[in-house]
Amino acid sequence: MPEIHSIVLRMILAGVCVAFLILFITPLFLGIRNLGVFAGAGISLAGACFFIFNPLISAWIRNIWQNDAGRIVVCIVTGILCFCCILAVVISGMMIGAANKSPKSDEPVVILGCKVRGTQPSLMLARRLDAAIVYLKDHPDVPVIVCGGQGADEQMTEAQCMEEYLIAHGIPKERIYQENRSTSTRENLLFARDILDEQEWEHSVAIVTDGFHQLRASMIASDLKIQTSAVSARTPWFLTPAYWVREWFGVCYQVILG
Repeated sequence: MPEIHSIVLRMILAGVCVAFLILFITPLFLGIRNLGVFAGAGISLAGACFFIFNPLISAWIRNIWQNDAGRIVVCIVTGILCFCCILAVVISGMMIGAANKSPKSDEPVVILGCKVRGTQPSLMLARRLDAAIVYLKDHPDVPVIVCGGQGADEQMTEAQCMEEYLIAHGIPKERIYQENRSTSTRENLLFARDILDEQEWEHSVAIVTDGFHQLRASMIASDLKIQTSAVSARTPWFLTPAYWVREWFGVCYQVILG
């Protein structure tokens, strides 16, 4: 009976891993290919294999454990895996905290750029704009800086697309400032800072972006001497896992090489 329980538990855990595998590869069918997609899919596949073939893997590990070199390898691999798990949990906690950092009532809003499809915002950009609209209507005296240049596959700048969307949803044009040169998050914030200087505003802004992105955006802003708070958009649920995992690597990169 205990063996049957063990098999059932392993199959349930393997099923969970397969479900995550499907979630991680779903963005591929939408043309989204990033490190989070492939890393998450790889981790999920490895987890499924581990639970399905656990008896064979356990026997193999026991065999390796019989000699000193094998024990060293097992300890090193286990240590690396534990470190990566702890790091992922810590970064995730910091991401959640950054996504929920409430803005001051009077600081300008900066909407970070995202993909434009034709002349319309992509799903993620539309979510960012909708979050900004709610905030801007609740704070009618707050100006907004829309950020983003024009990619090779875009028909207009991201900033122009955002401005048109905001105006169409009731935000007055005179409240909107375009930053239409940038091609990255760092440039979004760097060139937005130029607008802050031109308007003689303080270097303190509320960043509008997806919740998963707020931590890295705030780290980049800090490097640029900009204080930040967050107005976080809700990422579509089927894209969240891939982008969340991508941010683990992005945050590490920012810390190491920022």
